[in-house]
Amino acid sequence: MNDKKRDLAKITLGILFMGMLIISSLWVLRPFLPALIWGTMITIATWPVLRLVQRLLWGKRALAVLVMTSALLLLFVIPLSMALATMAEKVPLLLEWASTMSHSTPPELLWLSQIPLVGDSLLELWRQILASGGQVLFAKLSPYMGQTAKWLASQAGNLGMLVIHFLLTVAVCGLLYHSGEKAACEIRRFAHRLAGERGDNATVLASQAIRAVALGVVVTALVQATVAGFGLLIAGIPYVMVLVVLMFVLIIAQIGPFPVLLTCIGYLYWSGDNTWGTVLLVWSLFAGSMDNFLRPYLIKQGADLPLILILVGVIGGLLAFGIIGLFIGPVVLAVAYTLLDAWIQEGEEAEARQQIADTPH
Repeated sequence: MNDKKRDLAKITLGILFMGMLIISSLWVLRPFLPALIWGTMITIATWPVLRLVQRLLWGKRALAVLVMTSALLLLFVIPLSMALATMAEKVPLLLEWASTMSHSTPPELLWLSQIPLVGDSLLELWRQILASGGQVLFAKLSPYMGQTAKWLASQAGNLGMLVIHFLLTVAVCGLLYHSGEKAACEIRRFAHRLAGERGDNATVLASQAIRAVALGVVVTALVQATVAGFGLLIAGIPYVMVLVVLMFVLIIAQIGPFPVLLTCIGYLYWSGDNTWGTVLLVWSLFAGSMDNFLRPYLIKQGADLPLILILVGVIGGLLAFGIIGLFIGPVVLAVAYTLLDAWIQEGEEAEARQQIADTPH
């Protein structure tokens, strides 16, 4: 009896020690968790690209890692840094505009009539708003605009930390690119030790789900924002880099690029450039609908996941975890769905084998 008590105490203390060790490790890694999560997702999603680049560079892994990390810097860190610098530069102008907005008269927006099909209706709606107290509404909105501008100014430090997180993400990607096979082997060994062959299969299924989500959400957003940004550049819209970054975030959040594109179209019509306004309108219809066929195709390349799962994961993750939830949410749901589906199929196959075995010959 005393031996059993001593064994129980030993087990209890061992569990407490392991729990404290795990919690302490997570606490130490907490500042780096966003970069680790993003870096892991990007590495898994772009691993086939790394292998292709390595084959093109005479099988040299170091050269391939250098090319991939440089590409990540060009695609993410440098444009984001430029966009944040531009935003910080324009905050004083936004504050000045917000302070004078309450004393100005709302514009008549006659350019609305130049928009094809719906222009006259939009112009009539705007005139009705002005006739029903548009000046009062304009004055009431100005304090909120000022508060928004001040909030943007106060968030400059947080935006700088975002750049640092992106740099850490690129560094994590570089490390994983260099020794990805070893890291994957260690993870599979841990999963096999934890749950045997089922754990190993779960790890493979999880990586497929992560790749599907990354391809379906992130790559779609990158391609769609780039195509839309090309249209803005051709149309002569200023601050294209800032707008591309904004569209990328909106597409990731499943809102789409239309808020930015429609604003730019209105700007062109307002400035009297009706030709380019119409061209950008047609281009926006193409760019804004790309995700309808691009996202399903990319998701199917990684895993057979329903689109509603991705949408719910992105929106729910955003509400639950903030900006990092855009990636965590769909990955968690995709992994859970994939593992649950595999478990159900495994049970059905076992029942089918049992029925065959019970059938008299």
